[in-house]
Amino acid sequence: MDQSARKLTGCVLLVGYLALYALLAAAIGVSLFPVLPTWAQLVYYAIAGVVWIFPLRPLFTWITKGDA
Repeated sequence: MDQSARKLTGCVLLVGYLALYALLAAAIGVSLFPVLPTWAQLVYYAIAGVVWIFPLRPLFTWITKGDA
C-alpha cells in the first residue's frame, strides 16, 4: 500500500475509533454520575481524556512507515 492510501485509511480508522471511544467514555461517565462524587467524575474524565491515545500507537506507526 502506498503512503497516500495508508494515510487516508489511517485517518478514516482514527476518526471512527475516536467517535466510538468518545461515545463509550461518555456512556460510562454518565452511568457513574449518580454513584461518584464530583471530584471522582473529574478524575474519570481527565483519565479518559488521555488514555485514548495509547491504543493508537500501532496505527500511527503503520501510517508513517515507509513503502516496503
